[in-house]
Amino acid sequence: MQAFRTFVAGIAIAGVTSVSAFAQVGATPAGVAPTPSSGPQAGTVQQPPPPPTPPTPPQPPVKPDDPTYKETVVVSASKTEEKLVNAPATMTVIGGRALEVAPSNNYADLLRTVPGVNITQISARDINITSRSATSSLATSQLAVLDGRSIYQDFFGFVMWDFMPANANEIRQIEVIRGPASAVWGANALSGVVNIITKTPRELAGTSFTMGAGSFGRQFYGNGVRNGSLVYGNITHAQAINDKWAYKLSLGTYQSEPFGRPSGAIPGGTIAYPAFKNTGTSQPKVDVRFDYDGDGGQRWSFSGGYAQTDGIMHSGIGPFDIKEGTEYIYGKTNYSKGTFRAQAFVNMLEGEADNLVSVDPLGNRVGLLFDTKTFDLEMSDTKTFGGRHVLTYGGNLRYNKFALSLAPGETSRTEGGVYVQDEIFMNDHVRFVAGARLDKFSSIENPVFSPRVALLLKPNADQTFRVSFNRAFRAPSMINNHLAVTVSNVLPLGAVNPAFGSAIYRVPTMVAGNPDLTEERMDAFEISYTGTFNDRLTLSAAWYYNNFTQQIFFTQNATWGPTDPPPGFPGLGPFTGAQIWGGVYAAGIRFPKSFTYLNLGTVKNKGLELGMDASLNATTSFYANYSWQGMPDPNFDIRELNLPPTNRFSTGLNYSGARFFGSASMSYTDDAFWQDILDARYNGRTDSYLTTNASLGVKWGGGRYTGTVKVVNLTDKQYQSHVFGDVMRRQVVGELRVNLK
Repeated sequence: MQAFRTFVAGIAIAGVTSVSAFAQVGATPAGVAPTPSSGPQAGTVQQPPPPPTPPTPPQPPVKPDDPTYKETVVVSASKTEEKLVNAPATMTVIGGRALEVAPSNNYADLLRTVPGVNITQISARDINITSRSATSSLATSQLAVLDGRSIYQDFFGFVMWDFMPANANEIRQIEVIRGPASAVWGANALSGVVNIITKTPRELAGTSFTMGAGSFGRQFYGNGVRNGSLVYGNITHAQAINDKWAYKLSLGTYQSEPFGRPSGAIPGGTIAYPAFKNTGTSQPKVDVRFDYDGDGGQRWSFSGGYAQTDGIMHSGIGPFDIKEGTEYIYGKTNYSKGTFRAQAFVNMLEGEADNLVSVDPLGNRVGLLFDTKTFDLEMSDTKTFGGRHVLTYGGNLRYNKFALSLAPGETSRTEGGVYVQDEIFMNDHVRFVAGARLDKFSSIENPVFSPRVALLLKPNADQTFRVSFNRAFRAPSMINNHLAVTVSNVLPLGAVNPAFGSAIYRVPTMVAGNPDLTEERMDAFEISYTGTFNDRLTLSAAWYYNNFTQQIFFTQNATWGPTDPPPGFPGLGPFTGAQIWGGVYAAGIRFPKSFTYLNLGTVKNKGLELGMDASLNATTSFYANYSWQGMPDPNFDIRELNLPPTNRFSTGLNYSGARFFGSASMSYTDDAFWQDILDARYNGRTDSYLTTNASLGVKWGGGRYTGTVKVVNLTDKQYQSHVFGDVMRRQVVGELRVNLK
């Protein structure tokens, strides 16, 4: 890895020193459409798919400074292009201009402004995201895809966000479905989808260098612990070879020292934070893509890449330290002609990690070796017929091969699904969407059916009232089904009786998966509104009610009882081990005997989301949104649940002028309750927090050079987004970007 870092740094330095020699080379390629004005709803302007009614005359191209929202095109809701206002699901789009002025490139900070999306950043590399429900230390219900390629890690059932692209200027837009989407996306889109869409090589034509460095708040809780710094760099070169071939090569690295760890008693818990050495993260990446535009409208795209990561990953049995050299290799092929699309991809992840808290009964750290390979083939198409119908259909096959040291019970898994959706244009004011997907997993006995229906009422072309029902599911992961490990808790025997001296006993706890788990499901009902006014103001509102059934929880299912001593518990003199253990229990000391995964009943929740996005003029936009999340209503002990923040609020102002640009924003998150790491002694609450963020940038040299100062948590507020997580402080970053055309 050191060689990789040296290579990237050498290229970056060489590129900066040669700027003057190449400053006049190249020009913006013809036909590349500019991005509309900034704002969370701003995206690229494309033509929607052929409508079932006679097409309207072609519209003139949008001017570069035209702050329009109504033409924002999305693909995530139905896997086909449609205007945002016509999507059958509630969505938020973060466009190119909003990314350009964002105060952070971190996905946690970028998505924190989306209504209804809950975020935890527990370490320098560990990010978890969940829509319309409490997130966790290992979020499993949010699907994440990059240009349609899933990066969901099936073996653990979570997303490693460090394997998303690090270079913000390569991203065209981020589409967030704020609610279930299994009807088209299949398993694991239980609470929503984040689809990151990158620019094509022709859109990126030229060479760009981005370098940034910064530091965090210097200390926390007054104990003088240094929080560290970060540095990153990216190099992208893209070129159109001729009218058919174009390519892109991107290299990047991100290095962060660890954040500060909390100390003392866990808020609301009954034990102190365990002491362990925190670590930062190192994330080098290489990505390459070739596009081919053939005759007759055929298009091919070939892409692949290599990435590494290390750092802390939290789990139910404590934090794992992912070791340096953990690597991720991926490849993807896309083909399209007209509305027909096909893609095949492979993801391969291999590495190892050691648990920093949990040890086995012999005192050795619990280790994790993982080697997983995912192969996926997908096809889809869209047809219009009868003058009123837009029919989208498709399916995929997926094969996973596993080698997991903590879950030896299964080595492979096969799944497949097919879906169909019909959008019916009743008249100019009424549309009806009906769709369904059927999935079959080798690990689940019965097929899983995921329907969707939505009624869209349109007073005019720019406003939509939506009433919808969706059913979504998440399949049990390999770890859920087959985890097999024994961890231990230290009991100082001298505290039981001084005659034991300094001797200790490690109380064993068995942690086992459950092969009989079924899929967890959610039935979601929603009433929502999206409207655009004068091409400058977008208002949105959504009320939802979700009914989760058979949710999968990591839960304690047995305790060592007063007459049930753990094996080998020592006696003392005339007293047997069982008698000594009975005294320990009588003193109120309890130890978990076993944990497992269980399908636990039903959980109901509801919420309200309000949003506003406004273009004040050609250079300035404003947004504000509010989310209310009701208290979950389970039919079992509520202490088994994480409880989300009740209130969340975000507001911001973005400015992008010819020479200067910047942003100012605030984000408020209510207090929350967490119970998903280790046992009940570690449960606790996080306080509410308000962060203020800002960025200020300047362009010179005809826009070839850009310098930006980015600040997250301007007031240096000390907060945790998870009770077991690192302490978050102010982050100040200086960034330089050079664009050679």
